Amino acid sequence: MPTNFQQLIWLFIDLISAILPLLASLSLLVFVWGLAKFIMKVGGDEKAVGEGKNLMKWGLLALFLMVSFMGVISFFQRDIGLGDRASYPLLPGLEEGQ
Repeated sequence: MPTNFQQLIWLFIDLISAILPLLASLSLLVFVWGLAKFIMKVGGDEKAVGEGKNLMKWGLLALFLMVSFMGVISFFQRDIGLGDRASYPLLPGLEEGQ
């Protein structure tokens, strides 16, 4: 359990950093599943083709959002100075080397 605000922030960042690749992988899997349904046409069923197109659209949208979130987190860590826990300049009460 976090005992101060800094630990709460790092807990949140670690949680997001762990979940985003998993969600991106899941969205890629949804896209590939939709592509397979679209290509295979499951017995010539036009409804399956429509479902495949819909899955591909949602999979691409989710993948775009996950990659965008990863980019935003990377931006904050690299360019704003939130990347190194040893030198965390934005939160008060942090001594050197914590």
